[in-house]
Amino acid sequence: VQLQASGGGLVQAGGSLRLSCEASGRTVSRYAMGWFRQAPVKEREFVAAVSWGAGSTDYADSVKGRFTISRDNAKNTVALRMNNLKPEDTAVYYCAADWNWGPDIHHGMQYWGKGTQVTVSS
Repeated sequence: VQLQASGGGLVQAGGSLRLSCEASGRTVSRYAMGWFRQAPVKEREFVAAVSWGAGSTDYADSVKGRFTISRDNAKNTVALRMNNLKPEDTAVYYCAADWNWGPDIHHGMQYWGKGTQVTVSS
């Protein structure tokens, strides 16, 4: 599975951004998809995930109510809509995919794309 994220950029606090990830390779519609982020001098952390059928979503507490994950299996894409951005959301965001679904995905997924930088100014 190959993943390509896009949509990062610079935004002021309170603003919005939409990240997109295009997947290719195996039948990606059968994979759970997610987003992780890593800020400077911090460990990578789970942000959000969506099950393969989009029937279930999961969010980190820090982004609940502000971020929304969605997927379009016909287009092999997953999106992360980020509203009310805060300076602490500044990080490199990574798209990921996993055959499994469950709490273990918070620790990481099987496939990773290159990251896209999100910078939120105060």
